[in-house]
Amino acid sequence: MNFDFSDEQKQLRTEARRFLEDRCPPAAVRAVLEGPEPYDRALYAGLAEMGFLGAAIPEAYGGVGLGHLELCVIAEELGRALAPVPVSSSIYLAAEFILAAGTEAQKQAWLPRLASGAAVGTFAFAERAGRVTPGSIGATGTGNLLTGVKAPVPDGDVADVAVVAARTAPGADQRSISLFLVDLNGPGVSRETLDTIDPTRSQARLTFQNAPAEPLGATGEGWRLATEVMDRAAVLMAFEQVGGADRALEMGRDYALDRMAFGRPIGSFQAVKHMLADMYVSATLARSNAYYGAWALSTGSAELPVAAATARVSATQAFQHCSKNNIQVHGGMGFTWAFDCHLYYRRSNALALALGSLSTWEDLLIERMRVRNAAAA
Repeated sequence: MNFDFSDEQKQLRTEARRFLEDRCPPAAVRAVLEGPEPYDRALYAGLAEMGFLGAAIPEAYGGVGLGHLELCVIAEELGRALAPVPVSSSIYLAAEFILAAGTEAQKQAWLPRLASGAAVGTFAFAERAGRVTPGSIGATGTGNLLTGVKAPVPDGDVADVAVVAARTAPGADQRSISLFLVDLNGPGVSRETLDTIDPTRSQARLTFQNAPAEPLGATGEGWRLATEVMDRAAVLMAFEQVGGADRALEMGRDYALDRMAFGRPIGSFQAVKHMLADMYVSATLARSNAYYGAWALSTGSAELPVAAATARVSATQAFQHCSKNNIQVHGGMGFTWAFDCHLYYRRSNALALALGSLSTWEDLLIERMRVRNAAAA
């Protein structure tokens, strides 16, 4: 069993890194953080032109038709560069939902636009703080109309289409939830941008008032579909976090080698060495688990639920650990606005809550391992 990427996939990673180093330096991230634009539109268009957005979308629907492994290596580079673009919402989530459950008409209508960057998609799931359960979903879908409030919705302030989880039957069981496809530029939809720790990845509150909606997938299959697609997105998100963790580690290492104190590099002091070594261990463990998730995702393995939760937990911990300790290695300067450390710290905390909190995924991992072990007994 080979858990490494092929030479072609490594070349794709190299090309993506070169592109992002040229088009997405820290100054570009700061321009979105400090400016009025919700994301870097020029960068997003460039990603589409390079075929990165359509990597896992079939050619029949305007994509490149590569696969999820290729999307994993692209995701890692997006995370490394802190790319301020809505790729996770539009590609990891919306496109995957439409591919998994959309009708031919829905696929033809939206997938080419998502792959070309002409449209942005998102997934509207949560409605309140805490773990999302079938019982916590209050939005309702009746016929072809949708009513309810969703928050926070990633990139909901800029999205053109949303996959929305809504209740179509009474009760709190999984069969009461269905999915709907909603044109966010249509009637009955209002938006409110929310303040977040990382303004380069926006969040919004979406209010639906009898908004026209198309069923996506069979009635009562929404919870199952959401679970499957979010497992796929968790693996891709883990690669973003691994990329960010690796870059934070590199920043700390480089500073420790350059910064002098008492006539020697601070990296020669034992306390700093131990801090960097701990960062390396957490980042390497996260990469190992992300590769396991990538294998399960690309092969359609039955191990994907456990592998996805493992990758998600490990990568979340690693990115938060490395981004925090990168600030510590930089010392007093690391806390200033002028240094780039806080950009990685912001993103690590924002991604830690994307797709559900760390504690949610830890609970899911325990539950899924119990189910797997019981089945093997």
